[in-house]
Amino acid sequence: MESNETLKGFYSRVGLECVKTPGVGHFNVFSRESCSLVTPYSRRDYYKISLIIGKGKLHYADKWIYVDQPALLFSNPVIPYSWEAENTDQRGFFCLFTDEFVHEANRLGNLQDSRLFKIGGTPVFFVNEEQQKTVADIFIKMTNEIQSDYLHKYDMLRAYLHLLIHETMKMQPAESFEPYQNASQRIASLFMELLERQFPIDSPERFLKLKSPVDYAESLSIHVNSLNRSVKEMTGKTTSQQITARIIQEAKALLKHTDWSVTEIAYGLGFEEPAYFTNYFKKQTGMTPNAVRTAVV
Repeated sequence: MESNETLKGFYSRVGLECVKTPGVGHFNVFSRESCSLVTPYSRRDYYKISLIIGKGKLHYADKWIYVDQPALLFSNPVIPYSWEAENTDQRGFFCLFTDEFVHEANRLGNLQDSRLFKIGGTPVFFVNEEQQKTVADIFIKMTNEIQSDYLHKYDMLRAYLHLLIHETMKMQPAESFEPYQNASQRIASLFMELLERQFPIDSPERFLKLKSPVDYAESLSIHVNSLNRSVKEMTGKTTSQQITARIIQEAKALLKHTDWSVTEIAYGLGFEEPAYFTNYFKKQTGMTPNAVRTAVV
């Protein structure tokens, strides 16, 4: 599982220059011919709307959907996913944008509250021939506008984006998502990859961001009960036990291989109070952090 893909990371991955959007936020539109056939499973730091004309599979943590007809896909920074094209015949368009770009005009409210982008919603809409033409026309207008010299073209692009969203809200979402045959194995694997990716803590300022089962469940966009059940089934340990073991492992490494103070290590590992870290560490290992450091030296 990759780390969150930033806008800079996206442009680097597809080999394009990131052109700054005037004003607030960012917006750009592309032909899907510039897309990779396989995109990594990750969260993005931006929103994306795609008109997919081509076959492939869309993967989420615990389910997938086969796209075998033209479809609109809505993705947001909260929900990780990956795309696996079935063949090289991939056409259509996509646009990517940030919250700030949409909300400069403040017309759509919180995007993550809308049924197109919200957690637990259905982000795929299969389109008929008429709907495909309507949507493609909007993307073509976006493409022409972004290449124009019109002074207020980003206001036009924002209007086209709003129109695209409203046109989609008239449609019925897809209902053909399939669960993985071994969803527990996939979820546990994604969790372990995400857990390992939090480390090493290589600077006192780079503190641990995901500290609890709820944090990991939210990052994977699944219910915490599903995460706990899957991890326990596949590893024999609870989610909390796995997180604790990895934090203690990192704490021992920092005590042994750095000159950071116990306070710096505590903050780096996400503890708000050094005393709580010391008690936590002693409960798990039977020794205080200072005792471990002294024994190592």
